Amino acid sequence: MAGAYDDRDGKIWLDGKLVEWRDANVHILTHAMHYASSVFEGERCYNGKIFKSRAHSERLIKSGQLIDFQIPFSVDEIETAKQAALDANGLKDAYVRPIAWRGSGEDMGVAAARNPVHLAVAVWEWGNYYGDAKTRGAKLDIAKWKRPSPETAPSQAKAAGLYMIATMSKHAAEAKGCSDAMMFDYRGYVAEATGANLFFVKDGEVHTPAADAFLNGITRQTVIGMLRDKGITVHERVIMPDELEGFQQCWLTGTAAEVTPVGQIGDYNFEVGALTRDIAADYEKLVRA
Repeated sequence: MAGAYDDRDGKIWLDGKLVEWRDANVHILTHAMHYASSVFEGERCYNGKIFKSRAHSERLIKSGQLIDFQIPFSVDEIETAKQAALDANGLKDAYVRPIAWRGSGEDMGVAAARNPVHLAVAVWEWGNYYGDAKTRGAKLDIAKWKRPSPETAPSQAKAAGLYMIATMSKHAAEAKGCSDAMMFDYRGYVAEATGANLFFVKDGEVHTPAADAFLNGITRQTVIGMLRDKGITVHERVIMPDELEGFQQCWLTGTAAEVTPVGQIGDYNFEVGALTRDIAADYEKLVRA
């Protein structure tokens, strides 16, 4: 599948039925377009099986609740919808994007309690998120935008509005020839990349920022579990910017990123070392098991 995302062959699951890809549209006065009242998931299907599918569906519903709406479909119904979209498009290896949003209705202002909530699932073929960085290591800029306080925005919701600063940060990074950007949080602590979590290695132990101001990714949680199962010490903690110089390895985790090594963040360089390669290989085996 290629071309603009609004002009493709295939089917999209929308509010309980499969519709032609090009017909999966919303009205210009859809509340989510004006006020970012939308939540979504990013998932990967490997060999016909979506990795951690149910956990993603559960998080989608929780994200909706965190931004004050109830998705009118159960976890089981969302699971069925995802499979229907995959089957309709004949895909067994694919990216899966469920999205829920407040649509058009009686309200067209900040408040929108009377507007219906919709759900759609689109699937498509998608390769490595960071291209050849999967082998040579990604190059990251350092973003000027910071992740907000949990008292400012619901950081544990995978909400569309939280990605505005991520988009701006990634555009600025790409303009500098980088793959992505590392973001600090509102306190100035190391946080995450624009759409992936960060891990660092020092003297055989792993350090990852505590997920108290950004999304605690499902892939992040999976990789922490894998590392601990291997007997590797993992520190989930505050990481200060001046610590970057002392880390030897670094990698990103996320559904799209999978496990991607990082070779550089700003002026700091990292080796694509044995532990990074091992955990990337182990993750690849796990998702295809």
